[in-house]
Amino acid sequence: MPNSPDTDLQGNPVALWRRLAAMLYDTLAVIGICFVVGGIAVGLNHGVAVPANHPGFSALLLLLNYLYFAFCWRRSGQTLGMKSWRIRVEDAETGARLSWSQTLVRFSVGIAAWLPAGMGFWWSVFDAERRSWTDRASHSRLVRVPKT
Repeated sequence: MPNSPDTDLQGNPVALWRRLAAMLYDTLAVIGICFVVGGIAVGLNHGVAVPANHPGFSALLLLLNYLYFAFCWRRSGQTLGMKSWRIRVEDAETGARLSWSQTLVRFSVGIAAWLPAGMGFWWSVFDAERRSWTDRASHSRLVRVPKT
């Protein structure tokens, strides 16, 4: 099976199941970020929990989560989940690391891609290049990283 999605090498599209597995791992990292920030917020609020609908706190969590993804994508093209599943994000045309504007578009569209039952990610199953809404909108692609 040299051409199956599970055995693709660097430069070839990433299968949906591998994307979702990396997202699951990254969800754990994001939960960790939210717990740490929540703990600090409770400490600064004299031991009282910040209301869940507090717009400033929600904006802070969103910003910090964006910074986690953007920093990882800019630095190495990989988040913790992507490293675990040997996936890297790169510019679709040049193969270079993403720009800050690409990370912002990728993150924003990624949130929207979940809203219609994850259709933005299911799109990659039907796309000729296996690119999701996030890939298309940010002019990026996910590629497999070979085992070292």
